[in-house]
Amino acid sequence: MRPFKQVESRVVPVDRSNIDTDALIPKQYIKSIERTGFGKYLFDEWRFLDKGEPGMLLEQRIPNPEFTLNMERYQGAEILVAQDNFGCGSSREHAVWALEDFGIRVVIAPSFAEIFYANCFKNGVLPIALEPEKVETLIHSALSVDGFSLLVDLPSQLINMSDGESLSFSIDPYYKLRLENGYDDIDITLTKLDQIARYEQKRREQEPWLFTV
Repeated sequence: MRPFKQVESRVVPVDRSNIDTDALIPKQYIKSIERTGFGKYLFDEWRFLDKGEPGMLLEQRIPNPEFTLNMERYQGAEILVAQDNFGCGSSREHAVWALEDFGIRVVIAPSFAEIFYANCFKNGVLPIALEPEKVETLIHSALSVDGFSLLVDLPSQLINMSDGESLSFSIDPYYKLRLENGYDDIDITLTKLDQIARYEQKRREQEPWLFTV
């Protein structure tokens, strides 16, 4: 997993509440357990006007010109801003895989579904919860100002705007540690090898009959 320090990028708004994981990655695309290749299916039913199926080429699809992710002004955006209860619905981790594979590194919303929120930190995506009025301001700016961009700094927990204003955000220290170092679940386990070794040695001393093979 890529370590996360800073992201400076234009912002793409998706001005909707209750964006569920089926909207992020429809069910027909989640048969694979590989973490890559899902970006082309992100928001599939909103990005395209035709019915999508696995294996279809993007050139064969009919894009929805009114959806923000298809607009030229938002191409390459790594920061997505949306309304409350982002990532609700099923617990599919594919939803975060699709965001990350598409290039989204930061999602800003007033609130997130709990499981989706935790899945973000396992896959290198930073979810930031801000007050609704602040999110409304960001969405308005992204919709009205061409090229509107933000600098998101994880170490300082600040969102910096081009006019000099900054917004602070909260994050659990454990989640911050994971993102800053790029630790996935396996990496977290590997940081505790010394503790694991001490535990195994203690068990050998206390219960030697378990290790006689």
